[in-house]
Amino acid sequence: MLIAGDIGGTKTDLAIYSTESGPHTPLVQCQVHSADYKSLQAMVSEFLGQAKIPVSAASFDVAGPVIGGRAKVTNLPWVMDVDSLTSDLKLNSVHLMNDLEAVARAVPVLRDSDVVTINGGEAVKNGPIAIIAPGTGLGESFLTWNGSRYVAHSSEGGHSDFAPTDERQIRLLSFLLHRWGHVSVERVCSGIGIPNIYEFLRDEDKILEQPETAELIASSKDRTKAIVEGGLDPRSPSELCRTTVEVVVSILASEAGNLALKVLATGGVYLAGGVAVHLLAALREPRFMQVFTRKGRFEDLMERMPLHIITARAALVGAATYGLETLRTRRSNG
Repeated sequence: MLIAGDIGGTKTDLAIYSTESGPHTPLVQCQVHSADYKSLQAMVSEFLGQAKIPVSAASFDVAGPVIGGRAKVTNLPWVMDVDSLTSDLKLNSVHLMNDLEAVARAVPVLRDSDVVTINGGEAVKNGPIAIIAPGTGLGESFLTWNGSRYVAHSSEGGHSDFAPTDERQIRLLSFLLHRWGHVSVERVCSGIGIPNIYEFLRDEDKILEQPETAELIASSKDRTKAIVEGGLDPRSPSELCRTTVEVVVSILASEAGNLALKVLATGGVYLAGGVAVHLLAALREPRFMQVFTRKGRFEDLMERMPLHIITARAALVGAATYGLETLRTRRSNG
């Protein structure tokens, strides 16, 4: 049996799988708030104690770089390493991977029901595939074909420089430079980034907020969710929240296009992450594709790239896919 986990800065998904059930059918599953635990070991031990299903191996993806079997969650004060996890959890093996590598590993096994297609495009068989995922932070990865299968590559592209594309975004960059000195694209295109845009539009562009909405957002445990809901409310949307959504959608479209060009994603572009799912209605509007394809002389190429939104918990599927493949390989090798 395998335990797989998607370890995020805000929440963590854990599940147990058998080699027979496959990565889409966990035997038992739970979701918890990451900050409620002092370590991954404490979280996993509690889950296994409640599940009462013996496991021999683990495959975890984490929201941060994994180097030499060691990782620190970018937006959580945890440090993890394979040796300690294997020993503390009394398992035969533990594998750590970046969360966007896990999402990439999931892409080849996604079902039709796991995606919403924004642009059908003209996929090139075995062409490179780009993945961008705004969640608590912003993750990026890609897949390349090695002649027999797709190979996943992780990156920390979400921490590269924010490149504004219009006058408002230039002013947003200037506003945030005074705070941090370096403004990564994650600062304006993720769960932690949306409140930054909201504050800029409120304080610099002087877009007024309805008092009741301002109070609701200020008192909310999840300001990002409250802002998005305020902007997408079909009955009475907040102008400030709605403008915030428009700006983040434009930035996401531009960055998705940048990544697609960098890896020449003729096999398609996939958006994942909780923020993308919550913004699905806005991403389906024409504005997103207009900005995505706005790459000057390469506009025709961009229009041919398929673009999909992943609605499933792809990172968990990818972590499980890797772990189950490893278990099957060990079994077949005796």
